Amino acid sequence: MRLPHDAMIAERRTPTAPGGSDVAYFPGGSYTYSTMWSAPADPAAYAVLRFEGVQGESSVFVNGVFVGAIRSGYTEFDLPITEQLRWGESNDIQVRIDNSQQPANRWYPGSGLYRNVAIILRPGIRFASDGVRLRTRSLTPAAGLVEVTYQLDHTKEIRKALADVDVSVELYDGERLVARASGIGTQGTLQVRVPDPIGWTADTPHLYELLARVESGGRVIDEHRERVGLRTVSVDARQGLRVNGTTVKLRGACIHHDNGPLGAATHRAAEFRRVRLLKEAGFNAIRSAHNPMSRHLLDACDQLGMYVLDELADYWIVSKTAHDFAGRFLDTWREDAERMVRKDRNRPSVIMYASGNEIPETATAQGIGLTKEITQYLHELDPDRPVTVAINLFLNAMVSMNQSPYKERPEGEASMAGSTEANVMINQIGRMMDIVSRLPRADKASRDAFAEVDVAGYNYGLGRYRRDVRAYPDRVILGSETLPGDVARAWHLVEKYPAVIGDFVWAGWEYLGEVGVSVWVPGKRAGLSKPYPYIISGPGMFDLIGRPDITLRLAQAAWGKLDAPAIGVRPVNLSGVPMVRSAWRKTDAVESWSWSGCTGKQAEVEVYSAEDRVALLLNGRRIGSRRAGRRQGYVAKFSVPYESGELTAVAYRDGAEVSRTTLRSAKGPLRLDLTVEQDTIIADGDDLVFANVALADADGVTEMLADESVTVTVTGPGALVGYGTAAPATEEEFTADVRTTFRGRALAVIRSTGEPGLITITARSQSLGESTATVHAVAATAADEPAPDALPIPSTR
Repeated sequence: MRLPHDAMIAERRTPTAPGGSDVAYFPGGSYTYSTMWSAPADPAAYAVLRFEGVQGESSVFVNGVFVGAIRSGYTEFDLPITEQLRWGESNDIQVRIDNSQQPANRWYPGSGLYRNVAIILRPGIRFASDGVRLRTRSLTPAAGLVEVTYQLDHTKEIRKALADVDVSVELYDGERLVARASGIGTQGTLQVRVPDPIGWTADTPHLYELLARVESGGRVIDEHRERVGLRTVSVDARQGLRVNGTTVKLRGACIHHDNGPLGAATHRAAEFRRVRLLKEAGFNAIRSAHNPMSRHLLDACDQLGMYVLDELADYWIVSKTAHDFAGRFLDTWREDAERMVRKDRNRPSVIMYASGNEIPETATAQGIGLTKEITQYLHELDPDRPVTVAINLFLNAMVSMNQSPYKERPEGEASMAGSTEANVMINQIGRMMDIVSRLPRADKASRDAFAEVDVAGYNYGLGRYRRDVRAYPDRVILGSETLPGDVARAWHLVEKYPAVIGDFVWAGWEYLGEVGVSVWVPGKRAGLSKPYPYIISGPGMFDLIGRPDITLRLAQAAWGKLDAPAIGVRPVNLSGVPMVRSAWRKTDAVESWSWSGCTGKQAEVEVYSAEDRVALLLNGRRIGSRRAGRRQGYVAKFSVPYESGELTAVAYRDGAEVSRTTLRSAKGPLRLDLTVEQDTIIADGDDLVFANVALADADGVTEMLADESVTVTVTGPGALVGYGTAAPATEEEFTADVRTTFRGRALAVIRSTGEPGLITITARSQSLGESTATVHAVAATAADEPAPDALPIPSTR
């Protein structure tokens, strides 16, 4: 297998898995990764193994010698291995991982070496790891002032040579050198003046290349290359969030780290695809939930243009799951925070840090003190970015109403009421959450912690915005989590109040784990989490395979980014069936009018539009007309007996038609339709192609109710690495080559094997025949290859 690799996604799920619904009934386990790596004949003065993320408690060995342990699934670790390597020979690298203690997260974590691993070889005098720091001090159309601070490391044997060391910094715009500065010494700060700078924003994500060199006697000893953006960030309650001096409002998506059919494996191409689709949909910001982002995801945000709120942790000292690591948080949070900041601080996309998510102890004196301590430490590490903490006002009110905020776990450990308990109550009492968050008790239980951060993060607390902007005129408010059905209401408050700088919906992208929390299910009663074989949570504005959900259209209407009416149809095959609804899903409607076998059943239709009025037509007949737009919550609802054909929504402004949208039923015989999202990939062993499977008619209209088993095979220099659907409950495996479509669709992910050539992908079904697509794997160029001092670990056994 190749890295990154998620071992958990290949495990057989079972209803008795110890992690239960939190981790989607995957069992977890213990794993050993091992590879032979040929070291160059010329020894490097310094060598480290960099692990960008490992899920599970891990021990690392080189040639049988223990070189270090790795903890925390989302924190980077550099392990020195200079002394253990055998230069000019093969070296055995082994990682032993134990991830059997589940649940360790409230969502699907994955297992093993799920993020990149690299060997980094450096000379005796070198830039420290992430030791080149860029700060944009000022930025005007005429000139920019940039500070580049550097830190050198060195081996003891060559300390005397440091006197002859020069350091230079160059900034390139493409091939053009735009600025240069130089200095001497093992550390320093260089002033770089940039004429006619192009500032980085999410709308204009312009990147420069920073080249830093260490030289001695005219010879380059070490160099550091990095793509950087020039931008400033400031925030206050009167002017809001400003990037390069211009006010920005955040249209945010909360996302977890998994990539659906790929599990937790952090593939660069998958991260770029996700950011591209979110941005095309109208989002301009991502909140990592609830852990530091991967380097691949940050690369995508830098290059494609997406503001980032990077988050340190989901818990502090109070456990949220049976096997999380809250017990060692006080010993490790400083190191984890430093590693996050060192990874992020040259990233133009990262505009803010979050110290934690729904931390119940922020309602207590100890938690308030820790809020202050973490905020101050993040400011010391990076004074240029504001810090927030995401507080669930409902949860804090719960904690404050309990005379003893601790409850006894079965094993006798003390634990406050946590996010899961709050979510259960929120789902059961719905709008009561909004009422409770408005109470003075909720304010009292959160205000002291909010006073210790730059930005107050409100989870499900938009009912307080109007009051708090008056009561706390210096407080900056961020909607750090908002229910999908509340996005429009929240956005109007963002637009109205400068102190409210943005809103993040839960969730922008579907994820594994917390199963069924947001899924509407037939029946009259159901718990918050759903039983096996449920696998997804359910709130995503993009589903698990990357298709937009109708709830996205509500957000787009509120943002002013919906060009034509969007038609949602509740599942016609379930017409008249009682449904257990969820607070995290506004509707179960989908954008389809193709429901085979449902003629005559009553169809509930929702039309989303920012215009004054919409009319609905079925096969040319006018069904009715309803008001839409802001005052109606951007939705007009209709009911009509289903019949196949064309369903059209017409939007009117001031009485005149401005746009229309039509959904069509599949007609004639269905066929198996396989399409690829790109026709070339890089033959580097890492790039991916995404192939969409659909059961559709000759015009490409997908049928919702004609699912069947489809087998995918790959020939040529490619391999199937993930195959799945958006089904909320299934016993089928993402690692198999056979999958039953869900509502007529599936997604296959194929990875380059590293050789150039033609990749042929074939989908076959028993009744609909087969469909084939081809992709060219092209040789990697120098720009696609890793830097010579960062060598990826190519394979494991």
